Amino acid sequence: MTTFHATAAVLAGETAIVTGAGQGIGRGIALALAAAGADVAVVGRTSSTITAVADEIVARGGRAEPFVCDVTDGVAVDGLVSAVVGEFGGLTVLVNNAMAAAHGLLLDVDEATYRGAMESGPTATWRMMRACHPHLSGHGRIVNLGSAAGIRWDPSGTGAYAAAKEAVRVLTRTAACEWARDGIRVNAILPLANSDTMEEWFRLEPEAAQGYLATVPLGRLGDPETDIGPAVVFLCSDASRYITGHTLAADGGQALVR
Repeated sequence: MTTFHATAAVLAGETAIVTGAGQGIGRGIALALAAAGADVAVVGRTSSTITAVADEIVARGGRAEPFVCDVTDGVAVDGLVSAVVGEFGGLTVLVNNAMAAAHGLLLDVDEATYRGAMESGPTATWRMMRACHPHLSGHGRIVNLGSAAGIRWDPSGTGAYAAAKEAVRVLTRTAACEWARDGIRVNAILPLANSDTMEEWFRLEPEAAQGYLATVPLGRLGDPETDIGPAVVFLCSDASRYITGHTLAADGGQALVR
């Protein structure tokens, strides 16, 4: 079990919101931010999962609180931001991770699924950034999650998902330009990480999964906490103070071969 050390606390004194933090990449990012010294608002729709992550952070010596919120609900988002600021006394970091999946061929994806991806992806990202902006002004950092699916030469089977993720990147670049004068840096990451879904795919379709893994130069899937999390910590730290509007691929080099 990781122990939080003050010597690694490059984000000491910071308060971060992480959406979709109850599992997978969101959980890994929340743990990594807490390990770097940040107080973390663990946000998600399921109370049991976000409470478990918050408890895990506290057990490791960090500070975290769970906040139930559906980021597709504008009223709920406004209430979330107010609640986080009230609990922690401020807000300096926002990580937009939550988004519903929308995989399948364009002729197979129904409109509800497509709209769900757009609402939970770019619309929710826009909504969260706007709600957090007043509190981030001065020295705020935002990290949004895109996907390499959006930059592949052939996004077949992931078109709706990729469209939503590319919209997130456009919002990232726009906010970086418009809000630089407000002292807010905005960047995106393209993560490739292990997850329950990936593990199930490797079990059910090992040949296809191994072929996919062969496109990753480093030869493995990233760990949400120890591979993806540190990339977010870097973009939220003063070490990246001259970086904004950038997309960082945390994918073992896969985007370089596409």
